[in-house]
Amino acid sequence: MQITFLGTSSGVPTRSRNVSSIALRLPQRAEVWLFDCGEGTQHQLLRSELKISQIRRIFVTHMHGDHTFGLMGLLASCGLAGNPSRIDIYGPAGLDEYLRSCQKYSRTSFSFPVKVHSVEPGALLYEDEEFLVSCGNLKHRVPAYGYRVVEKDRPGRFDVAKAAALGIPPGPIYGKLKRGETVSLPDGRQIQGSQLCEPPELGRKFVYCTDTVFCEEAIELSQGADVLVHEATFAHQDAQLAFDRLHSTSTMAAQVALSAGVRKLIMTHFSPRYAPGNDIILDDLLQEARAIFPKTKLAHDFMTYEIPRNRNNKN
Repeated sequence: MQITFLGTSSGVPTRSRNVSSIALRLPQRAEVWLFDCGEGTQHQLLRSELKISQIRRIFVTHMHGDHTFGLMGLLASCGLAGNPSRIDIYGPAGLDEYLRSCQKYSRTSFSFPVKVHSVEPGALLYEDEEFLVSCGNLKHRVPAYGYRVVEKDRPGRFDVAKAAALGIPPGPIYGKLKRGETVSLPDGRQIQGSQLCEPPELGRKFVYCTDTVFCEEAIELSQGADVLVHEATFAHQDAQLAFDRLHSTSTMAAQVALSAGVRKLIMTHFSPRYAPGNDIILDDLLQEARAIFPKTKLAHDFMTYEIPRNRNNKN
């Protein structure tokens, strides 16, 4: 699981930062899942190492333009880039109507199926043999949702050499032991699969929260995440602006991370007012957050972060 930041500015793009979009790359299945799709996202994808043809799911947090204006253009281009058999899109009520209107007035048709799912807070949005995706309410000026992706635990490695040393013949019995089942051998011995398997490999957890002011729902959604990507539009001294506009400060993002017990906080969605040369710059926001939650990073466009698999990994 690898995160690539395609846009880390809030509201409007700057020369160095595009508006909101994050890609979650799943190399084991050659898929890319997008979270938000601000204007210009397809250009950012072309400048990255990601493949547009691998996009399978798009999760939209809310309907503001800096999170949605790139969606129609990207979908129209997907058909020209070796389109997938289908793209599933998840987002607030009204997203389907928005896309249909775009298609109608631009006279655009998709050459592949596009399915739009209206999300419900707390609901399980997607599940397969490897992943679970759910969402939760955030607190913004319009209905907004954060997303939580959970990788399911994997069985520990099966010790073939140890099984052979115990005289267990290869075959279907190995499959049962790998699944942790208890099997009876012809000589009457009973062997527990757990005796021959390493401890399960814990699945990773990724949470994406934007746009929102500090709220308990974000803490609940982020519980125990390996990586929390959280907006930090404003510096702490501009907290009144954050409350007025229902956005977060650096310290709010850090408080969510601390309260939720996450491993790593990556802040994004920065106001252009903190550009280099101004009285307050993004390094100041980083120091504010680290005073509360030391394991904090600042995102920048095209930054990638590999979510570590081992919980003892200090990366």
